[in-house]
Amino acid sequence: MAKGSRQAAWEFFGTELKRRREDAGFSQVELGVRVFVSGGYIGQFEQAIRKPQLDVAQRIDELLQTGGFFERTWRKLIDDKRYADYFAEVVELERLATKICDFAPVLMPGLLQTAAYARAVTLAANPFATEEYVNEKVTARLERAHILDDATRPEYWAVLHENVLRIPVGGPEVTAEQFEHIITMARERKVLVTILPYSVGAFATMAGMMTLMEFEDAPPTVYTEAVYSGSLLDDPALVKRMQGTYDLLRVAALPPEASLTLIASAAEDLRRCTSTT
Repeated sequence: MAKGSRQAAWEFFGTELKRRREDAGFSQVELGVRVFVSGGYIGQFEQAIRKPQLDVAQRIDELLQTGGFFERTWRKLIDDKRYADYFAEVVELERLATKICDFAPVLMPGLLQTAAYARAVTLAANPFATEEYVNEKVTARLERAHILDDATRPEYWAVLHENVLRIPVGGPEVTAEQFEHIITMARERKVLVTILPYSVGAFATMAGMMTLMEFEDAPPTVYTEAVYSGSLLDDPALVKRMQGTYDLLRVAALPPEASLTLIASAAEDLRRCTSTT
């Protein structure tokens, strides 16, 4: 589904929500209380500014007795089998974000990955996968990264733990190419990448993988991921706390130029490895 047609479909979702809410005699605040979100969120759903999570759509169906209409519509709009169910909505939000901040404790964030690096990560997690499956996953990951090439691209920050520089994903040549790609992106001022060095000690244990997203007309949200699971968090107090954690990580990281110097050094070391084999 094209971006324009998908947005039109979400607008239809919002229009139907407003109509059925009013038919049931609920205000936005009253409906929000009953499905455990704020009345403001209901208003944003109705204006297609923000998209509800699946469990919210299910609760709306149950309360308004719509026979599963909103769940079915949600699944159709979010349904992209190239992504895990828990991640599909994150891809939608990335396209709407005005600012994205990643913290990566082990692997390069998906938006920064080269094709070869993404392939190595996919194969590591799926050693018996078909070539078609691997190619599909890699293509989907590269398509996500196109948002960083758009004229209206979001402001993108990434704090990478030094682990990311010391794990040769796909071998020395693939990893060196990945690091050189990061340097190019940074030099073109498309991204701002900093390194959290081993020397900061306890800061390394403060957080797992996280992605913070900000929007023009909607509250910020945070995505966190574990093994085969992920959580999209929008509780204001929790988001604020995680933003504070990210700020501490960013303060502890090396300055941008020093970070790029360290990335370049890691790439050179890997290139020397490939030249001597």
